[in-house]
Amino acid sequence: MYSEKFCRTGVAERILPRVKTASEPVPVSRRAQEIKPFLVMEILEEAKRLELGGMDVVHMEVGEPDFDTPPPVVAAANEALARGYTHYTHSLGLLELREAISDWHRRHYGTEVDPDCVVVTSGTSPAMLLAFMAVCEPGDEVVLSDPHYACYPQLISFAGGVPVHVPVRPENGFVLEPSEVKSRLTSRTSAILVNSPSNPFGTVTPPETLAELVDLGVPVISDEIYHGLVYGGEAHSILEYSKGILINGFSKLYAMTGWRLGYLIAPQRVVRAVQKMQQNFFISACHFAQWAAITALSPECERFVGKMLEEYDRRRRLMLEHLPKLGLVVRTEPRGAFYIFADARDHCRTRNLDSCGLAFDILRSVGVAVTPGSDFGPAGEGFLRFSYATGYDRLEEGLRRLAAYFSRAL
Repeated sequence: MYSEKFCRTGVAERILPRVKTASEPVPVSRRAQEIKPFLVMEILEEAKRLELGGMDVVHMEVGEPDFDTPPPVVAAANEALARGYTHYTHSLGLLELREAISDWHRRHYGTEVDPDCVVVTSGTSPAMLLAFMAVCEPGDEVVLSDPHYACYPQLISFAGGVPVHVPVRPENGFVLEPSEVKSRLTSRTSAILVNSPSNPFGTVTPPETLAELVDLGVPVISDEIYHGLVYGGEAHSILEYSKGILINGFSKLYAMTGWRLGYLIAPQRVVRAVQKMQQNFFISACHFAQWAAITALSPECERFVGKMLEEYDRRRRLMLEHLPKLGLVVRTEPRGAFYIFADARDHCRTRNLDSCGLAFDILRSVGVAVTPGSDFGPAGEGFLRFSYATGYDRLEEGLRRLAAYFSRAL
């Protein structure tokens, strides 16, 4: 099947020998060469190139809210800048913010979080990397779903761990099945990774499943970045069931992707290890952004979040209505986040394309950017992920273009 050169499974790029030459005096490590590209970013970057050439592109690829950050948060940041809050902070983060995070968790889940068990980071990705580095000895295993968020295996591997994949299926909502997780546990298992609401599926893990995963006796790392973005019902936090490691941030719920602010909650022993790495690798998160995040977590901002959630739900229903009409089968209705994971295998077979080739062909043919399912692991091949974190009218335009693309004679 046709595929872009960087989409080929297992051969992202040719591995060069680690030697110095006259033309390339600086060698590149094998580990750096072997890391797989983040395909959604490859799609985005190609879309940007096409836009520079005059093409109008409908962006359904990246999971970035199109909303502005709530005005009270922006005002708080401006005030912080005016006060000169532009310096290093405590490596764990501002105490006031850690206390606000603790209070937020108490209000939403009824859990008690010691502010000294919170580490504020420069986004959730650093928090995940620090978490894996804290719990993984070289060769230790981390169990995760397949498909999964695209960057998980890279983060685990760079921390010295080994990703162990458990297939998840549409018939059980793409949720990790505890019995299947149990069958893959070994003496080298250091953690089970959970993501709910999930990327790429938008599914919410039931509370009884979370409890069963905790009962397996292995530390659980829970990525809760999409908490608060749930359409009917609610997502449950891992801290309701155990003292695991929780990762969350401000990018998705508060439309603060560019602020680069996240946090990690963990037992004291883990926090101390993470703190030392933070001191060495990142020092601290942005001072004024931390101060503004206190306002984001306050009840004052809940009405802005509520309006965003209502609009996301309106977009979600639009996509759920129209994607199946295009031969894109939605096998599990998403109940959280802002993604739909649609089965496009019939279209792949018809066009003799894999999901990456199909995504690039759609982009270049009709100017709609979507994410290939292969970005999310081997089991994602043949699927496409659609983000509805863009305007309703743009989604309507994108659906029109997709209809024209899929109705076109080959």
